[in-house]
Amino acid sequence: MPPPRRILPVIIASQFAGTSLWFAGNAVLADLQREWGLPAEALGYSTSAVQLGFILGTLAFAFFAVSDRCSPRIVFFACALAGAAANLGVVALAGGAWSLAAFRFLTGFFLAGVYPVGMKIASGWYRSDLGNALGFLVGALVVGTAFPHLLKGLGGALPWQAVLLAVSAVAALGGVLMLAFVPDGPYLAKAAKFDPRALAVIFGSRRFRASAFGYFGHMWELYAFWAFVPFALAAHAAHAATGGGALDVPVWAFAVIAAGFIGCAVGGLLSLRFGSARVAFAQLAASGACCVASPLLFHAPPPVFLAFLVFWGIVVVGDSPQFSALNAQNAPRELVGSALTIANSIGFAITIGSIQLLSVLAAPPSAPLLFLALAPGPVLGLVALAPLLRRGGGA
Repeated sequence: MPPPRRILPVIIASQFAGTSLWFAGNAVLADLQREWGLPAEALGYSTSAVQLGFILGTLAFAFFAVSDRCSPRIVFFACALAGAAANLGVVALAGGAWSLAAFRFLTGFFLAGVYPVGMKIASGWYRSDLGNALGFLVGALVVGTAFPHLLKGLGGALPWQAVLLAVSAVAALGGVLMLAFVPDGPYLAKAAKFDPRALAVIFGSRRFRASAFGYFGHMWELYAFWAFVPFALAAHAAHAATGGGALDVPVWAFAVIAAGFIGCAVGGLLSLRFGSARVAFAQLAASGACCVASPLLFHAPPPVFLAFLVFWGIVVVGDSPQFSALNAQNAPRELVGSALTIANSIGFAITIGSIQLLSVLAAPPSAPLLFLALAPGPVLGLVALAPLLRRGGGA
């Protein structure tokens, strides 16, 4: 019996709402830097704080089997509200670099009860068409991540406090929607107990190493690109200024990041014909080529540069659902849960390294060359993924 029609749209809407917390701090960071006197590297450490919170939250939720001990929809609801409260802490209690990082860390920690738990809720309702559902959920993450930039851009002179209040309200509403309209599904199953000792076992599998290291290369690029898109847009606008009107950086940052929804949706459809490995390889190769081409395109006219960034936004995340599918397919059957948790945690730890590297390198004179530092990730990811292409293309 198919699930009620409302289930997938509500899960997607709730996932979008909850993950809007991810880059909420980034959207208002320029205001915080002016008001609080934060240094230029605040972008790096505030983004990294969210990533670190998410890593530790994911490990804690897996180790204590939180979404097995409690209904996943209740966990999602509680974490959406807690994440919204942590985001509001920046408005009510923060006032400098350390307090900002602390509240962004807490936001990331509670996001571990939103994004992965939303995936678990979907898996309780969908079986044969789970891949299609997960593709939409990753797309919801992408648009949710971009949403605070749109809110900031369309809000014009809206104070940064109002932007954060609005994002928190949206996130809390997402939690309420999930609790009210999505009961536990008929296929909901308990996960195997998380075992950190599985690290040695899962990386002993050649196929899992291939998909996991491809995913790690992808993660080196993804979040650092998202975090520094506004910087690149502002730097290009300053470089190309001719008096013809200022570029709306927040709105274009939203457009570039949210374009990833197209990559996720189209990549999911293409994977049905060509396999996940080939689709992931093609999108990772395209985003790697964008890294290499970025210094040349930085000096292009604004319409060309913007089109380039939107294309990059499509391919930079379109391979994410495919890497998730490959990691799940190639992990040892008895250790799938532990394997995915460990791979995701390592992947997000890698994002901290690339974000901090770009934070050090980011300066207006070096803006054209900034994204070259991301190129090694896709290159190494492609090398790692290649063996799966020779074995039939994967999932």
